[in-house]
Amino acid sequence: MLLLASSSPRRSELLKMAGYDFNVVPADVNEGYLRGTPPIQIVELLAARKAEAVAKRYPQDIVLGADTIVVLKGRVLGKPKNEEEAKAMLKLLAGNVHQVYTGYCIINNKKYLRGHESTSVEFYPLKESEIDSYVASGEAMDKAGAYAIQGRGALFIKRIDGDYYNVMGLPIGKINRILAGIKSSGDGK
Repeated sequence: MLLLASSSPRRSELLKMAGYDFNVVPADVNEGYLRGTPPIQIVELLAARKAEAVAKRYPQDIVLGADTIVVLKGRVLGKPKNEEEAKAMLKLLAGNVHQVYTGYCIINNKKYLRGHESTSVEFYPLKESEIDSYVASGEAMDKAGAYAIQGRGALFIKRIDGDYYNVMGLPIGKINRILAGIKSSGDGK
């Protein structure tokens, strides 16, 4: 059985869209990291923590952990803690190009498959009224970088370079190939 070590509705949505039968088993882990840690290491570390926590409880299953961050000029933008922080993040992103990194970790029979995906996203310049309206909608509050590309946040996007689904929180094409490789090797259940 495939277990998703995440409570992200977007990751669940993407796995369902791809036709996977899976269970959600959220991992309650420390999501802290040392200041100055490179973004790729942050997302891979956090994804591994999540997958490891669930794999310890369910060692017979395939476990997928993932974590997504937004990075602007070296500054990591996680999920906003409140509306003011969400507005501040969107003001930073307005008119700029940022990177979205998603790390993943798949554990199967004590085998670790870790990696990441990176996508560049460019925002249009935004008016304060646009930011205020968006934050008031509530959509910004549980998203890295305070926006959802698959929601009203799409109105802010000028262009992307890379995997769209990575920006949603899971590079599903890449994950599908990895899981298919596990299944074809006989390691999958």
